[in-house]
Amino acid sequence: MTRYNWLLAIHMLAAFALISGAVAAGVFQLSALRRRRPSEIALLLRLAQLAVVPISVGSLLVLAFGLWLVDETGYGFGETWIVAALVLWVVAAVTGGAGGRTARHARELAERLAAGGDEPSDELRALVSNRPSLLLSYVSTAAIVAIVVLMVWKPGA
Repeated sequence: MTRYNWLLAIHMLAAFALISGAVAAGVFQLSALRRRRPSEIALLLRLAQLAVVPISVGSLLVLAFGLWLVDETGYGFGETWIVAALVLWVVAAVTGGAGGRTARHARELAERLAAGGDEPSDELRALVSNRPSLLLSYVSTAAIVAIVVLMVWKPGA
């Protein structure tokens, strides 16, 4: 295999880790929206937290190997689709991290409530269904999808 093949394979595996982690985190977070008991919400948000590992590792490797591929293939770093992908990568990272903060607070509250009687709470419900937090997560997901679209079609290349 050539160096290009190795770089592309690692880049693709990293993209798979990023996307699968984002999907898993989203599924667990949306599932938590449908639960009332703090113990169930805590479990689902802990599982969502586990998905942060492939998201983080995949995100960093996608960036590193993507930049290496740009250099390896002779594309310019000023190409519109590459610049757009880099901007979207930053958007995905920032909005995903910001959206995850509220989920972390919700998980911590759910764990306290689960240990203290496991009774539903309006405060927990508000944190789990926090619209700004959910919107940030949706924006992060949309940015990841847009990056995949740019990588597949390479408009203008």
